[in-house]
Amino acid sequence: MKKIIILIGNYGSGKTEIALNMAVRAAAEGKRTQVIDLDKINDYFRMSDHVKLLDEKNIHLVSPTFAGAGLTQTNMPAAVGSAFAQDWDLVVFDVGGDPAGAMSLARYHSDFAALEPGRLEVYDIINVRRPMSETPEKILKLKADMEGFARQTVTGFINNSNLQAWASAQDLRDGYPIIKAASEMSGIPVVHTTGLPQYLDEFLRDEGLEEKYIGTPIPLRTYMHRNWNDFTLGI
Repeated sequence: MKKIIILIGNYGSGKTEIALNMAVRAAAEGKRTQVIDLDKINDYFRMSDHVKLLDEKNIHLVSPTFAGAGLTQTNMPAAVGSAFAQDWDLVVFDVGGDPAGAMSLARYHSDFAALEPGRLEVYDIINVRRPMSETPEKILKLKADMEGFARQTVTGFINNSNLQAWASAQDLRDGYPIIKAASEMSGIPVVHTTGLPQYLDEFLRDEGLEEKYIGTPIPLRTYMHRNWNDFTLGI
């Protein structure tokens, strides 16, 4: 049965990294996989920089920043329509972490609404190290804002707390009680905890963790290799 996963979240929450990992894992299992890049704002961490990887893994990419596909703002909606019209096993939507990104998703509201029950999941990626995500109240406020713009309802939280190159198991430890509280306050389950394998394994060995606030752990492979110094210097 076709599964569509929408990933939303704040800037720097790790949506694109998780989208890539989900897609690569699905393709490795022999699933027909498509990734829809609706992040029109963040050109630094963009899916289109990984066209070669996606091609090698037989993953189909739809992205407004992928010039090689000849896509423009005019024909982008038709390309996105292939997510609903074609026979994919998994489609992952990577949505920009701002109102404009969420609103780009809203134009497909009727297509999502037409899906059979159980085919659509909307996951809010939470990195408590990012602004507007440091407390349960801030997480729920941002979630509500994104839901309103996207015209979708979040069905699960993902704990992806990290400090990028300075990440450690402590990031996941610090994120756990905050996201647990957000889950308890909203009734939204924690569906995944993600992180680099060594940090995820260390975190999962901690005592006193409740499985319902961890979900299914997903060890991440890092695909988004970037030099922040080069970026800030405009190189």
